[in-house]
Amino acid sequence: MFALDDIVVSLGPALLALGVAMAVLPMFRPHTQPVRMLVFATVILLGWRYIVWRFDETIPEFDFSIDAWVAWLFFALEAMTLVSSTISAVIMSRTLDRRREADAHLSWWGKAAPPRVDILIATYNEEASILERTIVGAMASNYPALRVRVLDDKRRPWLREMCERLGVHYHTRPDNNHAKAGNINACLATLRALPDPPDFISILDADFVPHVDFVPRALALFHDPTVGLVQTPQHFFNPDPIQHNLGIDKSYPDEQRFFFDHLQACRDAWGIAFCCGTSSMMRWKGIEAIGGFPTDSVTEDFLITLRLQEAGWRTVYLNEPLTEGLAPEGVVEYVVQRTRWCLGLIQIVRGPSGPFTRNRLRPIDRLSLTDAFLFWSTTYVFRLACLLIPLLYWYTGITAVNAPLSGILVYFGPFYIFSMAALRWISGGVMLPVLQDVSQVIGAEQMVRAVWTGLVRPHGQPFKVTDKGGDRTKTIVQWGLLRPLAIIFVLTLVGVFFTSATDIEFERDAGDGKWVVLFWTIYNLAVLLVAMAVCIEIPRAKTVPTIAPERSRLRLADGEASAWLVRLTPLEAWIRGGPKVKEGMTLGIEIEGVGVVAAKVAHIRSRGAAIALQPSEDQRQRIVAKLHTKAGKHGTLRIDVGGIASGFWRRMVRPIP
Repeated sequence: MFALDDIVVSLGPALLALGVAMAVLPMFRPHTQPVRMLVFATVILLGWRYIVWRFDETIPEFDFSIDAWVAWLFFALEAMTLVSSTISAVIMSRTLDRRREADAHLSWWGKAAPPRVDILIATYNEEASILERTIVGAMASNYPALRVRVLDDKRRPWLREMCERLGVHYHTRPDNNHAKAGNINACLATLRALPDPPDFISILDADFVPHVDFVPRALALFHDPTVGLVQTPQHFFNPDPIQHNLGIDKSYPDEQRFFFDHLQACRDAWGIAFCCGTSSMMRWKGIEAIGGFPTDSVTEDFLITLRLQEAGWRTVYLNEPLTEGLAPEGVVEYVVQRTRWCLGLIQIVRGPSGPFTRNRLRPIDRLSLTDAFLFWSTTYVFRLACLLIPLLYWYTGITAVNAPLSGILVYFGPFYIFSMAALRWISGGVMLPVLQDVSQVIGAEQMVRAVWTGLVRPHGQPFKVTDKGGDRTKTIVQWGLLRPLAIIFVLTLVGVFFTSATDIEFERDAGDGKWVVLFWTIYNLAVLLVAMAVCIEIPRAKTVPTIAPERSRLRLADGEASAWLVRLTPLEAWIRGGPKVKEGMTLGIEIEGVGVVAAKVAHIRSRGAAIALQPSEDQRQRIVAKLHTKAGKHGTLRIDVGGIASGFWRRMVRPIP
């Protein structure tokens, strides 16, 4: 049994790390380069201090016993994970913000004709409402030399008719070879045959709506003739499955915020930012130089950056919210999307543009690929191991980490606390341990299978589309994802209570290391509980964009009046504070940027009136553009711990519909 005094003393280094982080880091901005480098150098040193102690003090002599095998295998996995974390820490020690560069080089072509830009909207199975707002949003751009093209890989007559009605180009092909990359390549062949092919192309997924300044802002960075691709971040106007199913979309950022708002900017500082598909712009000469979009990976976006780099073209990152799209709405779609990313990266590593292949990649590109490979190949295996290893102790007495609690506090405590503080400092506070682990636990089994598939059979794997839209009005329990989590949760609970209730003494006694396993187990139970809640999908309404309240003129039969327009969709408006109106009354409502729209009062509420709109086709397009193409607030960007606790509590106690 450990002594309380020993534990208090052992907490000293961790408390020192916490104190330094709380006292010093707020004094500096995260962009202060020397401080940033010092912070992440400290993270690296603390991490390797821990791993050296683990090797020197806690690993048994190697033999062919099950205890030794488990201990050494888990240590090897820890060490590989730390190698990945070390590379990531080096990358995060620098960052770059190109917004001023974009400001300085708008209209860099001077008095010459502006470059031709074609926006390519790749689509497969999206709904009409989703496609309409993307097309209308692209057409609303304030850039003059622009053409919009819809690439329909499902050959739908209604979409051809929509494109004709909206005045954009419609493209299709006779087959679906090579999925999205093949769809884009088919369009590139058409563009190549034109008398006026574009100077630049921009890729949009069918659910991503560009802001009016997306094209000129992205185009500004092509003032540098060596730039072949500009990537911008992806923002979302709907909560992802973790946010929604836990009821925390107002208090916890979407899962991709850290990557797009911080990690990509860090990679850009090292010259290793990469294409993420949608919301990107590419130089036509660069795409032609590499023969179009590569088709030997299901993540053609990452691979296109490597092929451009091999041909001498750089990829840069403009960290500015210029598009908004749909995050996966269901947890299955969430897992499918990330499994595709995982498989695609492993395919790249195994291919001709891999880090260990003779090619024209720079050493920093190889390090970048190694970092990505280690992330996908170790993170999810390590997370599964962390769930399963304690079960070995509770049921068999096998101890993977035979370490005293005091040692864990002295060596692991400072590393964990300071690394989390560093990540929160550079991100403005978007990292929270349990929820961060939940995003890795969900679908971990599928990710591990994807890694294995990519390593063993990298070729011939199908492209799995991430479904968007659809009916989300019912509660759905995703048993395929929940069942293995529930089994581990129950086994963990039974193991803890069984061994503690019967006071079984194993031959392999872990001493006060039992407390390490106990705390580890409690943390696992918390992560599993939250992950299981995410797998129970609660109904969600269609995402309805909102506008800031604005004054609007009402045209009534007996004159004009003023009211506040507080909400708007293409077919309905909500007003407050205006004249008394009656249900069924016809009127005109003047909407800024749209004009006077014919309307009828649909129903009266205590806080205002709902107005059914009857817009013309042009007015409808203007409303869609007004709702989706202006810069505004982009979801939750900071963590509210109180809001998370409140939302999760309501989610747990609320009856499932």
